[in-house]
Amino acid sequence: MDLHLAGKTALVTGASKGIGLAITRGLLDEGVKVVAGARSVDGQLGSLPVETVSVDLSTPDGPADFVAEAVTRTGGFDILVNNVGFVHPRPGGFVSVTDEDWLATWTLDFLSAVRTTRAALPHLLERTGTIVTVCSVNAILPDPLVIDYSAAKAASSNFFKALSKEVGPQGVRVNTVSPGPVSTDLWLGKGGVAETVAGAVGGEPDAVAAQAAAGSVTGRFTTPEEVAALVVFLASDRAGNLTGADIVIDGGLTPTL
Repeated sequence: MDLHLAGKTALVTGASKGIGLAITRGLLDEGVKVVAGARSVDGQLGSLPVETVSVDLSTPDGPADFVAEAVTRTGGFDILVNNVGFVHPRPGGFVSVTDEDWLATWTLDFLSAVRTTRAALPHLLERTGTIVTVCSVNAILPDPLVIDYSAAKAASSNFFKALSKEVGPQGVRVNTVSPGPVSTDLWLGKGGVAETVAGAVGGEPDAVAAQAAAGSVTGRFTTPEEVAALVVFLASDRAGNLTGADIVIDGGLTPTL
């Protein structure tokens, strides 16, 4: 299927690894010019034919600086993909989560997307562009192990739904994608969720990951490429009348309608 994306320009945050890197590759495969923002632009991202911008999106000015640099380099853009984020398991429970922890999670997992979107919106309105944000199944499936992350993602889901109602009449579509566990370093790598939880309970990371996978009907993690394919589709005009939607991709993990 031709997604009619060739010649478009996209901004992707958190593009250096995991889901963000897969989204960047998926857009490139469709002929999209990508401006990729991340703290580190070396490694695999640096080998791709993209415009890279080294930026800390957790700072108040980082998102606007990223958008401004992208406009300077490309003249404008059609797609914004908010992907940057991080999750830190809290095996010590709610009382172990300090104010500093809450603020750090809120800033990176919610405010970074709000700030980037605010800076990008005037340019997207000019081109009747589209916004796709990587949210999380935890927005609708709260988990005490990631209590602050769940709250931030719930806020993100609510915000982008509200925004879709404001800018939809002006031609800008706004959707979110909510993955369950994804086979990235965030879950499976050094210091990831599986290792952190295993260390807290005296288990093995592989066993923690296997238990998480078993919670899905499919019995496995979602791949970054599967999430990326959904994001790329939502960014295209093949989804031209789809806005204000949250698409869950969790292998059947969520038990509710």
